[in-house]
This record gives sequence, C-alpha cells and structure tokens, in this order.
Amino acid sequence: MSRTHRTVSARSADGARLHIEVYGPEEAPAVVLSHGWTCSTLFWAAQIHDLARDHRVIVYDQRGHGRSPAVGPGGYTTDALADDLEAVLGATLAPGEKAVLAGHSMGGMTLMAASARPAFREHAAAALLCSTGSSRLVAEGRVVPMRPGRTRTRLTRMILGARAPLGPVTPVSKRILRYGTMGPGTAPDRVDACARIVHACPRPVRVAWAHVLGELDLDAGVRELRVPTAVVTGTADRLTPSVLARRLADELPECVGVTELTGIGHMTPVEAPEAVTAVIRGLVENHLRTDVGEESAV
Repeated sequence: MSRTHRTVSARSADGARLHIEVYGPEEAPAVVLSHGWTCSTLFWAAQIHDLARDHRVIVYDQRGHGRSPAVGPGGYTTDALADDLEAVLGATLAPGEKAVLAGHSMGGMTLMAASARPAFREHAAAALLCSTGSSRLVAEGRVVPMRPGRTRTRLTRMILGARAPLGPVTPVSKRILRYGTMGPGTAPDRVDACARIVHACPRPVRVAWAHVLGELDLDAGVRELRVPTAVVTGTADRLTPSVLARRLADELPECVGVTELTGIGHMTPVEAPEAVTAVIRGLVENHLRTDVGEESAV
C-alpha cells in the first residue's frame, strides 16, 4: 500500500470553510484527529508520522485555526464544533464507513458536542478523549497556584481570556507556555514546537474560543458518547487536571480505560507522542478492525 497525502476542503453548516489533510493508504483503517484550542494540524505531527504508515489519517484545522478561516463573532460555539466535525466526516469517509476519532482538549470537547449527531453515530467506531473535560474547566484549572475557590477561578478566567497578544516566540514566552501547558521535564524542542503552533493562533480566535471554554457544559454529551472510549490524562496537566479525566471515565457509557501519564502536562500528543499513538492503535485493533471483519462476514 502506498503512502499518500492530499488536502480536502469542506463547508460546515454555516458555510465556514474547513481545511482538511489526509495521509496514508486510502484502503487503510481510518483515524480522525481533532486538535485543541490555539493549535492546528501541526499539533498531530508525531501521530501522523507514525500512524500514516498503515492507517488513513484525517486531520483538520478547527475554524479560525491553521488554514481554516476565522468566522463572525457568533460562529464560535460548541454546536459549531459539532457541525464542523460532521462536515469533516462527510467529506472524508464513505457512507457507513467507521473510524476511530481522537480529540485533544477542545478536540475532545468536539467529540462530546457531536456525540448525538447522526454523522458521529454513523462513523464513530471508538473514541479517544485526550487531556480534556466536559465542564468546570475554569474552576478545576490549576494555572494559578492558589487553593481552589472563587479568587482562583476569577484569576484563571482572566488569564485564559486575556486579550493581550502573545507576541513573538522568545525564551520567556516559552517558559510561560511550558509552565501553563506542559510538564516540567518536557524537552526544549517540544516546548518550542508547541510555542510556534500556539503563537500562530490569531488573537481574536483565541479570545473567542476562551469564552466558550470558560462556560463549557458538555456533561450531557459525555453520556451520549456511546462507543468504546479511552481517556488519556497527564498528571501535571494544569489546564484540564486529572480530576476531569476521572469524572469523564465515571460518566462515559463505555469507558475502556484511563491512561495517566506521570509528569506529563496538557500537551500530551506532543509531550508523550508514543503513549498517545499507542492508545489510538489499540482502539483501532480492538474496535475498528473487528467492525470491518464483522461487516465483511455479513
């Protein structure tokens, strides 16, 4: 099987254009990767490199990120995330074709937002929720080193929704980013890679999505996620701490395991790429390839 790379463009329900990239053999099992807040398809570079050898890997830029254009002020909602995922699935998968869907941070929230949608139920064989949560993100966040309470919640909301530009990537900005989003032992080249991705996100887009995340409530979407679902969390995650992962595991109808990565922060696919890729491969082996075999036998 030959390895290929192509780009696809899709239109969401409100007309927003989405940039999609497809890697790997066309006939291989499909994996769809949805990135998080302030990131882009570049965030999944390690997973694409590994999985595209024997999977069809579909990645896309969330609206306003990467090469997916920004939208109007009313276009940043969890419903829009679900609309966009449905558009991506429709543009890249054949009718009835199953895939493993993996989402990091806001990408995981995308899966929760879309869990009851027809296209999600048509195409999802299994899911990965990676470094994410369904609600109480600001209240549980540990970016501000204070005891939990209203003061910490208020300061966290102010930091995440700050309108100040991030500016150029510098040694100081990389130290700040590592503190807020990565484990203390993260290799400098991985910090640098994340900084360049995050700093490339337009300020209005970053702020608009920050407001959405600050008011997030997708608990009902978790309970509708009726496919085998794995959860990955870093024990040093300040943005979506492990307490949120454990809450997801308790609420999911079919949780197939929680992987806790010791000393790893929020950027798990970049900080611990082998571990995250292994979970995705496991979902394909246990739930997608079986589905294909069962369908062929009918």
